[in-house]
Amino acid sequence: MIHPTSDVQTTNIGEGTMIWQFCVVLKRATIGKDCNINFNVFIENDVTIGDHVTIKPGVQIWDGITIEDNVFIGPNVTFTNDKNPVSKNKDFKLLKTIVKKGASIGANSTILPGIIIYENAVVGAGSVVTKDVPPGETWFGNPAKKSIK
Repeated sequence: MIHPTSDVQTTNIGEGTMIWQFCVVLKRATIGKDCNINFNVFIENDVTIGDHVTIKPGVQIWDGITIEDNVFIGPNVTFTNDKNPVSKNKDFKLLKTIVKKGASIGANSTILPGIIIYENAVVGAGSVVTKDVPPGETWFGNPAKKSIK
């Protein structure tokens, strides 16, 4: 289902995926099956989203970002793809970010470019991720660090 207020230009969408109100998905993006793309989400061209992914409202997924299967992206998570964001930057260098299977990213977190969030890792709400997050670990804070239980 694609809500009529959304501008979905890609045809690369898996069966059972829901795209809610006021989303924009550009033509080269790929979205897997049984995903839930909540309202007010932007997905750029060079983006791959796996199966069974939930993306909550207010998220922008820029070129160079891959989200694997069974990932949860909380409301207003901010992804970046450039370490030196300058208007009309002729030296722009796209840095790829990967969110591996089963990872969860809490609301209002910021993910810097070139990061890998590994399998089943958890990023706590409001965190700023500046380094790769190892498999199965929980990280939070600014900058995000491993949670000691």
